[in-house]
Amino acid sequence: MSDPTAARAPRDMDRWLGDGGMKIIGAVGGSLESYGVDGEDLGWVAGSFSPTELACNLGGIVQAGVHSLLLDACINFAINAALPRGDRARATLELKTETMRPAVPGTTYRLRGEVVRMAKQVAYGEATLRDPEGQLFTRATGTFLLQRAAEGA
Repeated sequence: MSDPTAARAPRDMDRWLGDGGMKIIGAVGGSLESYGVDGEDLGWVAGSFSPTELACNLGGIVQAGVHSLLLDACINFAINAALPRGDRARATLELKTETMRPAVPGTTYRLRGEVVRMAKQVAYGEATLRDPEGQLFTRATGTFLLQRAAEGA
């Protein structure tokens, strides 16, 4: 008989820490550093963002698409951290990003992604980018298509 707590154990995502398996995350200055599953079996990820020159537009501020890239990756990672082995987030169905303040090089920002709700076929998440004092710079919400192991490839 299998251990009922084994299915609820956090998924091992250590190999994806750092650039999350996408070189562009590291190239723009992002890093995923820790993750886990909260008491409701919802995943989370935390990281940092020290903008590189590649992340910035000609005006020297981080381009809005870079914010979206990082926050999309955070939500995706948080979802995958909460899913059992064999299941995965398959695609981003919808992503809304709101940038409230310009991010600039020379500051290390904090990234955080969380699962809000996990359903059978989709997951809903949110992510934020904050400065070291906790001031909100950007937030995103997203809906992700899930692929369950029982559904096949």
